[in-house]
Amino acid sequence: MTDFVVIGGGIAGVSAAAHLAPHGSVTLVEMESALAYHTTGRSAALFVVNYGAQGSRPLGLASRAFLENPPEGSTDAPLVTPRGLLWTADETQMPGLVKIAAEGEESGAGSRLISPNEILGLVPVLNPDHIAGGLFEPSAQDIDVAALQQAFVRIARMHDAEIRTQSAVTAIERKGSGWIVKAGGDTLTCGSIVNASGAWGDRVAALANIESIGLDPMRRTAFMVPGNQGYARWPMVVDADQRFYFKPDGVQLLCSLAEEEPSEPTDAKPRMEDVALAIELINEATTLGIRSVNSQWTGLRTFSPDRDLVIGEEPTAPGFFWLVGQGGTGIQTSPAYGALLASQVIGTEIPEFLAEAGVDPSTTDPGRFRG
Repeated sequence: MTDFVVIGGGIAGVSAAAHLAPHGSVTLVEMESALAYHTTGRSAALFVVNYGAQGSRPLGLASRAFLENPPEGSTDAPLVTPRGLLWTADETQMPGLVKIAAEGEESGAGSRLISPNEILGLVPVLNPDHIAGGLFEPSAQDIDVAALQQAFVRIARMHDAEIRTQSAVTAIERKGSGWIVKAGGDTLTCGSIVNASGAWGDRVAALANIESIGLDPMRRTAFMVPGNQGYARWPMVVDADQRFYFKPDGVQLLCSLAEEEPSEPTDAKPRMEDVALAIELINEATTLGIRSVNSQWTGLRTFSPDRDLVIGEEPTAPGFFWLVGQGGTGIQTSPAYGALLASQVIGTEIPEFLAEAGVDPSTTDPGRFRG
C-alpha cells in the first residue's frame, strides 16, 4: 500500500513526487529504463515570462523563486543562468511582434521593443535586410534541465519516495475509495493516482476507463551546429512567427525549426527535411552560413485542446489527478505546478506564493473539458 502513485518520470512526474512526498508515501513508476527519457531530456528550456497560455504564465512567475534559490541540498549547481530572449521581425511580422510585446507587458515580463541597430548590437550575425524591429526580454534565463530534474528527484528521495523505472502501467482499476495499479509486473494499491505521463496521458486514463482529454503530442526537432566562444553572450533569438530559433550552447549553437506537427505518442526521431528547412531559414536570417550538424533530436510537446495546462482531479473519478498538457512550458513552470497539484491531492488551500503570483486553479482544472 502506498498513498500516492505517480505515473511518469519526466519533469512533471518528479515534481509531483517531490511535492507529495512530505505528505505521505509516494511510488513513481516510469516505463523507460531511465527518467526524463522523452520530452524532458530533449528540451532546450528557457525561463521566459512572456510565453505560454493564460494558466501557465502565473505558474512561471511563481516558479522563479525555486529556480533562482532552490531548496538546500537539492542541487550542487545553479538551476538558471542569464541568457535573455530576442524576438525578431521583418516588416510583415511587425503587427505580430507588437502583439507579443503587449502580452509581455500584461505578464510583467520587463521586455521592450528595440530598434534594428540595437538588435545588431546584441546579435551581430543577424541579416539587416530581414530586421524591422525586435523585442528584448533581458530577464530570460537558461534552465539546466538535468539539474532541475535531479533536484526534484533528490527532494523526493529525501522523503523516502520510491522511484521505479522499467515499470510500464498495464492496468488501473478502482478498489473501494482507492486504486489498484499494475506496473512493471507488480500490483500497487494506493489512495490517489497522478497521471503525469505526458504524450501518453490519454492512454493512461483509458486504462482507468476515464474519458480522454484530447491531448495532442506535437513534434519539435532541435540540433547542434558548430559555434564559438564569441557567441556566448548572445540572447536566444526567436523569429516572431516562431519559424525558427537559435541560442548559444557552450561552443555550439542550438537551433530548431520550432515546428508543431501532430504525432502519436512515440519515441520521436528527427527528419532530415526538418533540419534542412531550419538551416535554410536561419541562414537566410543571418550571416552564420551553417553547413554542418553535430547532433540532432526530436521530442514531443503535448498540448490540451485549449493549449493550457491540465492540473487537478478528474471530475468523474475521485482520486485520479491529471498533470499533463504542459506544451512548451513544462520545465519553467514545474516548481509551481508541483506545489499546486500537491495541494489538490492532499486537499489544502493553494500555497500563498501561488496565490500571490495570480495562479487560478480553475484555469487549469480538467473539469473544463467535461461539459
